[in-house]
Amino acid sequence: MELRIEELSVVTDGRTLVDRLSLTVSEGAIVGLVGPNGSGKSTALRCVYRALRPSAGAVRVGGQDLSRLTPRQSARTVAATTQDGGVDVDFTVEEVVALGRAPHRRGNEPLNARERELCRAAMERLDIAHLAQRTVPGLSGGERQRVLLARALVQEPRVLVLDEPTNHLDIRHQLGLLSFLRGAGLTVLVVLHDLNLAAAVCDRVGVLADGRLVATGTPAEVLTAQLVDEVFGVRAEVVPHPVSGAPQLLYSLDPS
Repeated sequence: MELRIEELSVVTDGRTLVDRLSLTVSEGAIVGLVGPNGSGKSTALRCVYRALRPSAGAVRVGGQDLSRLTPRQSARTVAATTQDGGVDVDFTVEEVVALGRAPHRRGNEPLNARERELCRAAMERLDIAHLAQRTVPGLSGGERQRVLLARALVQEPRVLVLDEPTNHLDIRHQLGLLSFLRGAGLTVLVVLHDLNLAAAVCDRVGVLADGRLVATGTPAEVLTAQLVDEVFGVRAEVVPHPVSGAPQLLYSLDPS
């Protein structure tokens, strides 16, 4: 299902956080948003998963304006994990993952056999099945992140919105998550700070600076030494990955 962001703007207290952002994520594609801190990436994502109402513009999924859907309808279509989406209540991992089925259920009815299998499979896929009876507040940051990802998966969304999903994950789980995304067949919009990870997993990359989209294209087209210098203020040499051929950035510690 295609995700389309059309002329999206967010203005708060007279300050423009996102300025006329237009971006399309084709069905089944992975598009990454990158940019310096404060460039508007997370703000744009909040509009996509309806935590924030844009000042102007629209977000459409499959041609439908998300603002015209009920919260339950949009939650059946778009699932999200956020930087501040921690769970502080004393729920078990199994209980938190099961919350992903809420948009599909009525009241407190129990999970059916298919839904229990969905939860089990998601926990296995995110390597947290052995934590099923642990309470979430006692987990590490990386373990919590994987719990929230599993919860998003059991929503069975058509569109997945991820804000820094590799935060707190060790390298094995980072690579495992990115490998999963590549094969999941979902439409994915993801914010990443690690440009090399973005180059490895994304079909296309959008670069934000001061709330504006300054470049969009394939990783090879966008992640150039000149752009990295202009947008991030760092020097880098771009070389092809010896196996995948994806661009890899080698940063210089010399600020000059």
